[in-house]
Amino acid sequence: MERFVVLDKAVGETPLAAIQAWKKRDPTYARVPASYAGRLDTMASGKLLVLLGDECKRQRAYTGLDKEYEIEVLLSIGSDTGDILGIPEYIHQEDIRADKKRLAEVLRRERGAHRRAYPAFSSKTAAGKPLFLYALDGTIGDILIPEHIERVFRIEHQNSYAISGPELETRISALLDRVPRTTEPSKRLGENFRVDAVRARWESVFKTARESNFTVLRLKVTCASGTYMRSLASRIGTALGTKALALSIKRTRIGTYLPIWKTGYWVRTH
Repeated sequence: MERFVVLDKAVGETPLAAIQAWKKRDPTYARVPASYAGRLDTMASGKLLVLLGDECKRQRAYTGLDKEYEIEVLLSIGSDTGDILGIPEYIHQEDIRADKKRLAEVLRRERGAHRRAYPAFSSKTAAGKPLFLYALDGTIGDILIPEHIERVFRIEHQNSYAISGPELETRISALLDRVPRTTEPSKRLGENFRVDAVRARWESVFKTARESNFTVLRLKVTCASGTYMRSLASRIGTALGTKALALSIKRTRIGTYLPIWKTGYWVRTH
């Protein structure tokens, strides 16, 4: 039996759903214990490392592996989650300073190790309660949000493109259609990711922004475990004098990254 398998998680799929779907496709592992090492947000896609059998007992040895992502950062719109599955906020601006020189400096500042607060919409706990539940019930301001160290080894601007309001609306609507719903009482507090409220707010945004054009930055990020791409996207927007969110997040690599000089290389890749 394999010690682990790497699955390709789809957008709108939870890690647990990805494992369940894989077991249906390969009944050999139907009754084999499985756990993922390093979760992926619902709206993220890409490589999901799944441990099998006794290897599940070594989960901590895998969760600290470095990651590589390809992300798209949408400028002029932010959200409370940092991605499209949040309540959006549109900032109308005629001119966003996202020229190559300014962007290069913003990305340079993101490299290295920084102490960051965990995102409000994350599963990190405070007093035994996930932060996202504090955010949902409106009490996130009453607690001290835990902090941690995030490390970005490399961040590259691959290219940028423009997208019209109608094109963006169509794309976001299609993505929100993939968000899973559940009737399980134990999941009630998650409110099905607030998808109805999120969709309604996006519809309101596009009534104002339908005639606008938006800029999307394509980035490749190599980082240590625990670095949130949603938060990174929001910070980039703030540094550029606007709002921003992660339009897409794709994990492309899992392993140990050795940043030797400027090129770096990977070992134990998965």
